[in-house]
Formats: sequence, C-alpha cells, structure tokens
Amino acid sequence: MNGAIAIVVLGPGGIKTARRAASEIPGATVHGLRGRVPEAETTFDDVSGHLRELFAADTAIVGVCAAGILIRSLALALADKAAEPPVVALAEDGSAVVPLLGGHRGANELARTLAQCFTIDPAITTAGDVRFGVALDDPPLGWTLANPGNVKAFMAELLAGACVHIEGEAPWLATAALPLDDASSLTIAVTDQRVAGSNRKLVYHPATLALGIGCERGAESEEVMSLMRSTVDDADLAEAAVAAVVSIDLKADEEAVLAAAASLGVPARFFDAATLETETPRLANPSETVFRAVGCHGVAEGAALVAAGRDGKLLVAKTKSVRATCAIARAVRPIDAMAIGKPRGWLGIVGTGPGAAEWLTPEAAAMLARATDIVGYGLYLDLVAGRIAGKSRHEFPLGEEEARVRAALDLAAEGREVALVASGDPGIYAMASLVFELIERGARPDWRRLEIVIAPGISALQAAAARAGAPLGHDFCAVSLSDLMTPWPVIERRVRASAEADFVLAIYNPASQRRDWQLTRACEILRQHRPPATPVVLARNLGRDGEQVHVTTLGDLDPGAVDMLTVVLVGSSETRMIERVSGSGWVYTPRGYGDAAKAGEAW
Repeated sequence: MNGAIAIVVLGPGGIKTARRAASEIPGATVHGLRGRVPEAETTFDDVSGHLRELFAADTAIVGVCAAGILIRSLALALADKAAEPPVVALAEDGSAVVPLLGGHRGANELARTLAQCFTIDPAITTAGDVRFGVALDDPPLGWTLANPGNVKAFMAELLAGACVHIEGEAPWLATAALPLDDASSLTIAVTDQRVAGSNRKLVYHPATLALGIGCERGAESEEVMSLMRSTVDDADLAEAAVAAVVSIDLKADEEAVLAAAASLGVPARFFDAATLETETPRLANPSETVFRAVGCHGVAEGAALVAAGRDGKLLVAKTKSVRATCAIARAVRPIDAMAIGKPRGWLGIVGTGPGAAEWLTPEAAAMLARATDIVGYGLYLDLVAGRIAGKSRHEFPLGEEEARVRAALDLAAEGREVALVASGDPGIYAMASLVFELIERGARPDWRRLEIVIAPGISALQAAAARAGAPLGHDFCAVSLSDLMTPWPVIERRVRASAEADFVLAIYNPASQRRDWQLTRACEILRQHRPPATPVVLARNLGRDGEQVHVTTLGDLDPGAVDMLTVVLVGSSETRMIERVSGSGWVYTPRGYGDAAKAGEAW
C-alpha cells in the first residue's frame, strides 16, 4: 500500500461519518461524488471509475456506502490478493464496518481503528484472526515476516489441527491463541539473524537493530551502502531487522546517508553532537579526532547506541571504508524509529492556484496531505481548509511574509514536515524566492540542511489568460507595481521596456488603498506605445466566489476600477479581440502560424 487513504462518500448523509473517520486516520482525505458532497477535498463524477483508479494506485479505500457498491465496482480489478490495497465498507451512520479486501495488508487494522472510533465491533472474517486472534501474514508494526510466500501452506496446517513451536520471544504471538507444542516441527522463529524459512517454518525479524553511519562530506552513496551491507552480512544479521539508519545531525542532508536508509526502506534519523557525546563511556572506539571535528567522540557507534536505548548493546563495533564508518547496536525491543532523534526536515512550498479546488494540482494536494504543519496567510489557508483539517495551523497576517517564511523554516529545522502555502504559483511573486533569500543571507546551517520541494501552481496570469481566451499566445512578461520592495523608478523602467519591446504585459499588484496612482502612470507609459484599441483583460478574484473577468481597451481602462485582487493583462500591438453576441469577447495574441503557413506555400 502506498500509504494514501481515501474515504469515499457518495451522499450528503455520509459526510459527518466520513469526517469523523478522517479525524482518526492520519493522512486520510475525503473524496465525494460531485454535486452531492461538495464539502469533500476531492470530487469525482464516475463512482466505479474513481474507485478503480484509487485501487489501481494502491490507495486504501474506506467506502462510506453499501458494501455491494464497492464489490461491484472493483470485481473486475481483482487479481493478486497479496498486492491489493485495503478496502473497507463503513455504514453511512457508522453502525458497521467490514474489511472486504486486503485484510492482511491493513484492512483489518483499519477496520479495528474505525470500530473503536464508532464504538462498534469490526466484522473481521479472515480465518487466522477468527480462529487464533492473530494474522500471521500481517505482523504488527516493528516486525517483518521474512518468508510471506510460505504463510499459506503454514496456515493450512495450523487450521487443519497442527500445533506450533515458537523459538524466540514476540509479545504479539504470546498473547495469541495459537496451539503450542514445543515438540512440534511446525516452527515460528523470532530473530534478528538471517534464517531460512520454509512451508513449515515462518521467520519473523523484530526491528531491534540501529545502524549508525558516519562519513566524510560528499562520500559516494555506493561506498556507504556497500559498507553498510557488508557490515550487516558479516555479522549474519537480517536487513529486515534494521529499524533505522542513524547519524549526527550534521549529516541530515548527506545524500549517502539518506540513500543508505532508502535502500533498506527505513527512516534516517539524526542526533545532535551533545546527545551522541553522552554515549562516550559505551563506545568501543572513541576518537579525539572525531571530537575535534564534530563535537562528539563517535558518530556511528554513538548514534547506534542512542537509538538502541539505555538497555541496548553495541553489537558490531565501528567498521571502516575509505570515507565512511558503520556500527550496529541491538535494542531489547523493536525500535520505534519515529520516536528517536529527528528526521531531516522537509519544507514543501505549495502553490494552491488562484483558489478554485479544480486548479489545485495533485502534487500540491499530496504535499498538503503529507505535511504536519501548515504555514501561510489566513485567506490562503482558508482556501484549502478542508485539506488541512486537524493539522497544526500557523497563520500570519498579510504583510508579515518574512516572519511567515522564518516560521516555516524553523519548524522544518525541528524535523517537522511543513507546507508553506502560497496562492497562484509560489515561484511567481510569492514565497519561494523569499525562502531561498533568507537561507542565503541567514547564518543557519540547519536551514541549509532541509529538504525543500516546490509544487508549482496555476498563476494568476495563466488563470486570467485562460478565462479570457489566449492573450499570452506570444511573447509576454510580468511586472508588479508594488513599490514596497522595489523602487518605483525601477518599476517604471521595466514597464517602459516592456512597452517598447511590444510584450503582452501582465500587471500584478496594480493598486491598493495606499497605492492609487501607479497603474495610472503605467497606463500613460503604455499608451505611448500602444493604440487605444489595445485589448485589456481585468480578472478579479479568479477561482473564488465573486470572480469577475472584464475585457476593455487601453483607451477605456479606468484605473479606479482596479484593486489588489485584480490581475491586469495588457495586450501587445498584435493582440486581437473577437466580438461575441453573448457579451465579452475572446482575447488572443496570434503566434504567427498563419504567416508561417503562407511562407510554406510560397516555398
């Protein structure tokens, strides 16, 4: 399963239940049938088609509807039960919950969570759960079944009456109702060592190993991963028993460390030097050289021991390659990787578009779903309120852009996953450039170590152009008339240059209550180089309630009718307007295809 969970609602009677369910399931989003569930974050028209798309994308589905709808919609999509995502039917009033598919890929657990939320009993029907109170092919978090291909034959023997012998300790197995017999050859082995399984032997690896890594700046990923694997192999350990790759926080952006964790499919977690230094008495190879360089006497061993906890032991002392070190510690119980150290901080700079839900890109939606903390101007956060419900909301007023960005960077530096929300495209007169400006001029190494991802959005100029026709069909440029951060003489020079070069001009921030003369001056400059009949598009509140798109001419443009919520598109000398009987015409700027075609005919 890809981790995404869609709660699918088909009618208004199920939205309350869906919202309650979403509040109990981290990362879940509500999908609603268009026209019937307008409150949903994602809407769709074709019920069966949408369900099949989610299923094909390996997205867990909670259908707030009749089980039969899910069954009929997904019947033709069923193939490999070992690969299917969880599908759960939840009654519209929350009175029943039934895992239909993917029971041992998360559906049973999802059903139990929902049952607890609605104070009901889940209708779980899988044989192992019913007979023994445990799903052997779906071990709890922190445990891995090494040989899932053998579980079917193993379960068949158990269900036929065979007993089982357990080697090692696993609390979740000890509390199950398995028929135990120490003399049985049907075996469950619990170990962090590499052990071969079979139809008569299931092998479970507890995530008790912490793998510490130290390396030089810029060490090759291949070298670090080779050292890591050889260290694990030489100790005859199972890679599946590794809970996390750990290191010092100075390495939070080290590609080799991140690649090592990714190759094992485990988190990378980081500790500060002071925390690692507390482990000096337990180090096998303390180093004064390392201490002088980073402030602790050991990175690989120290990080592994911190992650393994006070009762953990150093299992493999520091091993070396040319530019890296590796050590392994063993904890007495599975390590919760999310509860140790800090992850590399993540900052997603999200462009929501002008405001309409259909203009929010899937990438932007995914980043909002991923983030734990949302930072932005209040109006922008309100536009995506349904998608960020339950998340930590950090709201700033208009005009406090720098404080807003600093807050987002600080939160991410704490190891959080943060979305900084901007309207339109964050790279066009928005937050992205300020993020990098503050990083460049700030003496904050922790900011420079962040992972920063930008989700582009539909910009106001694109939305305005689409509403009006195709005014940006040929060369164009954009100018902001706000002189809060750019001196007016510079702005005026740019307006004049665009007019002289005959660009279509998109004007941002054309006017405000305190700035009421700049657009008038810009129009005076443009009229020196454009005829009065030049088409002008005034687009206000794009994608929001009260949207207005008006086409006028440069000669008739009234600057007093324009405010801060308006983007102005001024055509070039080539821009045309096609009159329409219904009212406002289409505006477009020809690319010159007609001339090119004529030239081709001449040849």
